Amino acid sequence: MEAESGFTIKPVYKEPVAADLGEPGEFPYTRGVYPTMYTQRPWTMRQYAGFGTAAESNARYHQLLANGTMGLSVAFDLPTQMGYDSDDPIAHGEVGKVGVAIDSLDDMRRLFDGIPLDKVSTSMTINAPGSVLLLLYQLVAEEHGVPGSALNGTIQNDILKEYIARGTYIFPPKPSLRLVADTFAYCRSEIPKWNTISISGYHMAEAGATPAQEIAFTLANGIEYVRAAIAAGLAVDDFAPRLSFFFVARTTLLEEIAKFRAARRMWARIMRDQFGAKNPKSLMLRFHTQTAGVQLTAQQPEVNLVRVAIQALGAVAGGTQSLHTNAYDEAIALPTEKSARLALRTQQVLAFESGLTGTVDPFAGSYAIEAMTDEVERIALELIEQVFSYGSAVDAIEQGFQKQEIETSAYRIANEVDGGERVVVGVNRFAVDTEERYEPLRVDPVIEQGQAERLAALRAERDGPAVEAALADMAKAAEGTENVLPYMKEALRRRATVGEVCHKLRAVWGVYQPIERF
Repeated sequence: MEAESGFTIKPVYKEPVAADLGEPGEFPYTRGVYPTMYTQRPWTMRQYAGFGTAAESNARYHQLLANGTMGLSVAFDLPTQMGYDSDDPIAHGEVGKVGVAIDSLDDMRRLFDGIPLDKVSTSMTINAPGSVLLLLYQLVAEEHGVPGSALNGTIQNDILKEYIARGTYIFPPKPSLRLVADTFAYCRSEIPKWNTISISGYHMAEAGATPAQEIAFTLANGIEYVRAAIAAGLAVDDFAPRLSFFFVARTTLLEEIAKFRAARRMWARIMRDQFGAKNPKSLMLRFHTQTAGVQLTAQQPEVNLVRVAIQALGAVAGGTQSLHTNAYDEAIALPTEKSARLALRTQQVLAFESGLTGTVDPFAGSYAIEAMTDEVERIALELIEQVFSYGSAVDAIEQGFQKQEIETSAYRIANEVDGGERVVVGVNRFAVDTEERYEPLRVDPVIEQGQAERLAALRAERDGPAVEAALADMAKAAEGTENVLPYMKEALRRRATVGEVCHKLRAVWGVYQPIERF
């Protein structure tokens, strides 16, 4: 049998490999980044949520917290992700559809109304305008009397993978990397416990990357971010402890466990050997995991409950720090309240009924797992070498290397599914003639009108000249070398909108236009 990463899975592993294990919580962190892992407390259980208006999403967050969620994870709608306001013509038809619409400080206030920001950990899946949304969050916290030093959470802020696999970029790579480095520096002094980036392989995996490609291209992007921060004058041990990662968990259980273990080991060596990091926290690959949305099926959707449980098991056995479990109905529509609760219950069963939290790295020493960990690492290191043969990860992106590799893998997997070589239960085997009727959660189309009305009211109420002056100061900083975030924060405090901030930066930095290759 061949693994997705391309190595052969043996029918029987007859002897151990010389595994580079170490102790849990010690270099090279193969067995986990903390000595006790889940034996004293489980991973953080996050549920990714956000739809419609800020008020609707706020109600869902309160439900999740009441059901035992330990951290919030915010999904933003497409216009917000692309830096457009809800009343921009380009946003028509997309407002509130795949996440919550956030246009201004007013919306962020509604989103977190009644939620103790000094007690929850909040992850925000936002990239090109990641700094903008983080500053809005900080401003709301300050209004609640919560200082930046008390805030815990993560912004994805991983722009490089957008050029590879996802497409919600705004600016060209170089100013985008500058904005990432500015965020690192700002958070070090203003929001010191915040994870300033979640370097993401998840979206590359969803686009078709194999497990080895997922960690290779993610770690290559990580190297690029570290280089950018150092070039901006930051010391590696001043920012590296706040780097975090984001991976997928597929149903291929053993290969996924091996992938997570290999990624930890590789990153520890990269940070120590390439960048001379001394702080042990700089060497630790801490990561969030989300179960594989791309593997969910609209056919027989209840089967997705089983898939998600297996995927979650792989993430936990692989040593994740936090986990989101997809709802079984997400291949059809946004999850209902019931399906979201079931997804959370999946994690709670693993944490409190399975016995999996009783010991650290339970698969350590397995002949199969250790051999597969070595194989994934070998293939991933070869891919990283190929990336940097172009000069840098950005150079490889601009030449289309990672994108082409992922598309080739996606095509191979699709052909295997179509040909029946790769079984998808309920799709190409064990199908049924009729499906039960399912009533999905639907987003009310009048949301767009409501957002536009609130924006009109905001622009009428605020001090327009003060907003324009603050935006002009931000643009001047963007033209020079000053950190942009303090100026951005002042514009947002004066109630500039997300779209206005991003449009002003577009005028300075331009918009990325990918080279089309045929």
